[in-house]
Amino acid sequence: MERKTTIKAEEGKQDLVITREFDLPVELLFKAYEEPDLVEQWMGTKVLKLENKRHGSWQFATSDAHGNVVLQTNGTIHAFVPNQQIIRTFEMESTPDSAIRFPVQLEFLEFEPLADDRSKLTMQIVYRSVADRDRMLQLPFAKGINMAHNRLQDVAGKLKALDHDKTK
Repeated sequence: MERKTTIKAEEGKQDLVITREFDLPVELLFKAYEEPDLVEQWMGTKVLKLENKRHGSWQFATSDAHGNVVLQTNGTIHAFVPNQQIIRTFEMESTPDSAIRFPVQLEFLEFEPLADDRSKLTMQIVYRSVADRDRMLQLPFAKGINMAHNRLQDVAGKLKALDHDKTK
């Protein structure tokens, strides 16, 4: 499967820059990060809290097939500019394997219109250390984020098709 999501990790730096272009208007791409039911669909996780505002917070829980929570994540939203930007922290609350635990990271999400029906997401993720960033890269992180972005394209793409059908 082609990886449409790219990850740039410069040697010796403690951040990652992730980019992806979507066949979606920027408003629909942003909506996929803003609306809890859409987040649940493309991320495959339960949204426990999502306060889309400056100083808001968020909390997600991922469960296995038996309903056991295997991962909880949370953070604080530092900036929320519709259709443009989200700045937030990301923290793992629990994992079945404590070796996968990471310190809090800072995420800068930038949403950019490219054309009427195309947009670009750029995410810069800053880790506490180069070692923490490098540990993340040892996980199947690149494959996972590409799969999630593929699902985001599919979920939001269906909304785009519905909106198009309504205007006919």
